[in-house]
Amino acid sequence: MKVRINGEERVFDAPMSVEALLRQLGIDPRKVAVERNLEIVPKSTYDAVTVGDGDRLEVVHFIGGGSGEHFMEDDFFEVAGRKFHSRLLVGTGKYKDFEETARAIEASGAEIVTVAVRRVNLTDPSQPMLVDYVSPKKYTFLPNTAGCYTADDAVRTLRLAREAGGWDLVKLEVLGDQKTLYPNMPETLKAAEALIQDGFKVMVYCSDDPIQAKTLEQMGCVAIMPLGSLIGSGLGIVNPINVRLIKESVAVPVLVDAGVGTASDAAVAMELGCDGVLMNTAIAQAKDPIKMARAMKLAIEAGRLAYQAGRMPRKLYADPSSPLAGLI
Repeated sequence: MKVRINGEERVFDAPMSVEALLRQLGIDPRKVAVERNLEIVPKSTYDAVTVGDGDRLEVVHFIGGGSGEHFMEDDFFEVAGRKFHSRLLVGTGKYKDFEETARAIEASGAEIVTVAVRRVNLTDPSQPMLVDYVSPKKYTFLPNTAGCYTADDAVRTLRLAREAGGWDLVKLEVLGDQKTLYPNMPETLKAAEALIQDGFKVMVYCSDDPIQAKTLEQMGCVAIMPLGSLIGSGLGIVNPINVRLIKESVAVPVLVDAGVGTASDAAVAMELGCDGVLMNTAIAQAKDPIKMARAMKLAIEAGRLAYQAGRMPRKLYADPSSPLAGLI
């Protein structure tokens, strides 16, 4: 008998139940839904409903997301031997509460979340903690040194983080001043050297300087994270040329860190060829953080696809899209 399944014609020796057909196809009946001749077959009747010659079946299953596009599944970046499919990294600060934090991270599709190391509230140690809402079993926690202005403070902070959670993949940032939050590169280099010698795998926030980026890579940093613009400013990528030069000059992943304000900024970073983007304020301080998290996820994917596709060349003059032959 001939049966059309999901648009393809298949030939079988004889009529059989829906359950028998699924098992012959190597499909677990518990994990799918079946439509036979435009009518849904209840799971409880799979062994009783017979599939005969000429029947049309649709067999479907649940996947993550909406349309089921597979073009991003084989696309990943690798840091310190670990593969990540989401190129959006998100912070966990500035949200109104931990519940909103968790919902936004879920909407973003991020796999890596940055976490600051702070003292436990001894006055009320029973207060909820981030890990009560965002599980390190589900996400890769990336301890950072936010708020550190010296190499010694940064190294001490990350050693405490490793003791607390066992993490050796960390994000280093050593700030220069409170007004700009620009990286203090001499202190950053000093801290990076000490951390690498101590066995840490260092992802490093740095200036958009290709020479400094190359130096950090040669020292052994596992990812370079140049700022797009001032932390928390939302100014976007103010120096795309240097970001592109950094990407071309180092072999480790390059992730834009800081300054993204909206989805188009994230897309620009990805169109430059960056491996990912880290953001916090752009999502947390949006009027609707959950919607913005979703927007950023889509922007990262769109920018990545545009980079892979290769944009059309820029031209000084117009070039008509419609052919001139046969013009009336």
